[in-house]
Amino acid sequence: MSWSGFDVAVTGIGMVTPAGVGTEASWANILRGVPAAAPDPVLAGLPVDFSCRVPGFDAEVTLGPKVTWRTDRYTHLALAAAREAVGDAGLDPATWDGARVGVVIGNALGGTSTFEAQHDVLRREGAERVSPMLIPMMGISMVAGYLAIDLAATGPNLVTVTACASGATAIGTARELLRCGKCDVVLAGGTEASITPLIVSTFAKMGALSRRCADAARASRPFDVDRDGFVPAEGAAILVLERAADARARRAVVRARITGFGASADAHHATMPDPSGAGVQQAIAMALADAGVGPGEVDHVNAHGTATPLNDVTEARVLRRMLGDRPAVTSVKGVTGHSLGGAGAIEAACTVLAVQHSVVPPTANLDRQDPEIDIDVVAGAPRAMPISTAISNSFGFGGQNAVLVVSAA
Repeated sequence: MSWSGFDVAVTGIGMVTPAGVGTEASWANILRGVPAAAPDPVLAGLPVDFSCRVPGFDAEVTLGPKVTWRTDRYTHLALAAAREAVGDAGLDPATWDGARVGVVIGNALGGTSTFEAQHDVLRREGAERVSPMLIPMMGISMVAGYLAIDLAATGPNLVTVTACASGATAIGTARELLRCGKCDVVLAGGTEASITPLIVSTFAKMGALSRRCADAARASRPFDVDRDGFVPAEGAAILVLERAADARARRAVVRARITGFGASADAHHATMPDPSGAGVQQAIAMALADAGVGPGEVDHVNAHGTATPLNDVTEARVLRRMLGDRPAVTSVKGVTGHSLGGAGAIEAACTVLAVQHSVVPPTANLDRQDPEIDIDVVAGAPRAMPISTAISNSFGFGGQNAVLVVSAA
């Protein structure tokens, strides 16, 4: 069923990413195309010893020591982003009707740093020394609950778990809560903070990560002929979503609109994308139909663009087949790395900002575009251009695909 014509306004954005703390800092460095990857002391001695971490983020200063002590880092990042987004939207949790405010957050792995630390405690010191806070800190569902507590949001509260598509799935799900009248405001986005020795080691063993340990800053190379895998990252982005009519009624600043959402499953393989791209094509087609726009109307694509050999070429072939060479394509993962459940939300936020400011960020580290990738990838510098319609692609392990359509306000 198509719900074409249903507009959701983005009235607030909060970002805590490897490109910077806060939306302004993140966006500025993404536009500059400065890669965030660097050697990571936590990963020292591992086959992959670098990552993209959020720079200069002090949870105790931002959130206070009590909140910081009781929650995992993936929640810290989400709380900071959510507070910024709500302030950006001009809303006040002290005065809103919390029963009409929902929270939908994407996450893939939960509080892995807490889990690993407490497992070490169990092995070294025994069961009596394990923290009673382990479950509330590591549980994947807990981040939405903590945001609700922090912001007095008592409406529908859930976490979407679709691997690396989780953040985009959350935004699409939030749009449906607004459409069906369950909420008037939804905080939607994604978060991840799983740069731990165990998680990075297993991704490395799978062959998914770049091995450019001697040149970390140039390791994430979406669409480049020399790409060899993604760079693990952390980060969060939260959008404040409202029905467009409600946003206009309260005279809110609308950055852009979420006008379409599509989702699909490859039903092909646990970790590899379907080389035919059939599932990706299905999700894009569904999103465009939902938005009521044709393929020829898409000006910009924020690609999933992980810098893995198979993903990039598969995605590019689908984009060429469906959209031709018209859209200006980028992948911000050259700057931010791949934050798993946070990635789709970070990239949706970047798509909103691209539409709002009429500029496409460059794809960092793209020196020689793979000749098999026959699309217009922006590289070297930002490209100023009018953008009426854009799409943001997110794909995850399990063959889970999510696509958002973002339209100008």
